Amino acid sequence: MLSLSLLAAILSLFITPPSTKLFHDIDWKTLATLFMLLSVLEGFKKENLFSPLLQKTIKLKSMKALTCFFVYSVFFSSMFVTNDVSLIIFVPLTIILFRAGGKEKYILPVLTFENIAAIRGSLLTPFGSPQNLFLYSQSGISTPHFLLLMLPLWIFSMLLLYAFILFLYRRDEKEVITIEKQEVCKEWEKERRGKRILYISLFILVIASIVSRTRYWPFVTLAVALLLIIFDRRILLQTDYVLLLTFFSFFVFSSSICTNPRVSDFLRKSVAGHEYVWSILLSQVISNVPASIVLWPFTDNLRALLYGLDSAGLCSIIGSLASVINLRIYVREYPGQGFRFIKTFTWISLVFFAIVVLPQWGLILFYE
Repeated sequence: MLSLSLLAAILSLFITPPSTKLFHDIDWKTLATLFMLLSVLEGFKKENLFSPLLQKTIKLKSMKALTCFFVYSVFFSSMFVTNDVSLIIFVPLTIILFRAGGKEKYILPVLTFENIAAIRGSLLTPFGSPQNLFLYSQSGISTPHFLLLMLPLWIFSMLLLYAFILFLYRRDEKEVITIEKQEVCKEWEKERRGKRILYISLFILVIASIVSRTRYWPFVTLAVALLLIIFDRRILLQTDYVLLLTFFSFFVFSSSICTNPRVSDFLRKSVAGHEYVWSILLSQVISNVPASIVLWPFTDNLRALLYGLDSAGLCSIIGSLASVINLRIYVREYPGQGFRFIKTFTWISLVFFAIVVLPQWGLILFYE
């Protein structure tokens, strides 16, 4: 993924020579937020800060109940802390528990369900995903109107996810998982209390900056980086810079391509009236966040654009940057198994997409 994104970014610079506009077009806020979250959550893992949550979840003895817990935790939390963040929090926990309980055969489908939950749960709120936030800001739509616009998709997706979970455990709905507490829950060391307080405080700070949409995010990023350098600089060596560079390359590619006058002229003539299809297809090339920035100037059909962008991540890994994050987390735990993830993700997610794509199109036509 990194190699392909870097190659695409380099080639795009030959199509449109770099300029100061390219620097401004890169979504530095998303990159900074990702850096903070990846670094702070590495600290969470190091200090075993997920132990209390793990102690609660291991009390769930049914595979169906445990899967529902994780999938709907992602679904509901993504509305408030964005789909990226919800996956960063819950995917590693899912892997830990399923591995400890000897249920690794379910990890790939359940991670795919969580991916779908992140994409479809986050679509309800303006700040659930970067593309929603961008279109919400640009359109000037009111929050209640936005919620009503997305509510039918959100409700249907919530119910459909449960149907997928039932299908996964159709052979034995009461399948049991047994997890030994000592395998996943390590005792907290008293002498590391200061580090735990540090990481909890930083996590609250980062989440507050996301939810409040503060314009002072550069200062928040600087504060987080400085505190980590002072108190736990080694954690910065464990931050996933490969993922950050992949995101950076996507932004460079999309900006360079769409700054080209010929591309802009083509979009101006082609997008209007076909926003739904365009948003889904373009997202498969540059992902849905850059696609929202590219397509917004060429349309006035907000519903079609939102519905397409919030469905694009169901078609391929590239369709949503949240999916790229999920893939990266899995590959760090299972090196060399990226293709297995992509194969499972693609067929399950495409089935979900096939079920929702036509009803959404019907809603768009109904309200035109």
